[in-house]
Amino acid sequence: MSNIVLAQAAEQAVNINPGLAAIGYGLGAIGPGIGVGLIFAAVINGTARQPEAQGKLQGIGFSTFVLTEVLALIGIVIYFIASAA
Repeated sequence: MSNIVLAQAAEQAVNINPGLAAIGYGLGAIGPGIGVGLIFAAVINGTARQPEAQGKLQGIGFSTFVLTEVLALIGIVIYFIASAA
């Protein structure tokens, strides 16, 4: 009798994994957003201090920007994996 009741409760349970995955990705996307802001703030600050180093600073800035954005892309992949489970 109790097994039948538990089986019915399991069928009526709501899957909250997609919602939790979306909240997790939203919180995880804050870090790369802050990182991109800090990277380009440093590039602008460095260029203002030493205009002759602009080319080197932009190269370093864009390479670190790519690394930061990869973190966001990994987060969205994990979101899809977690929401499908």
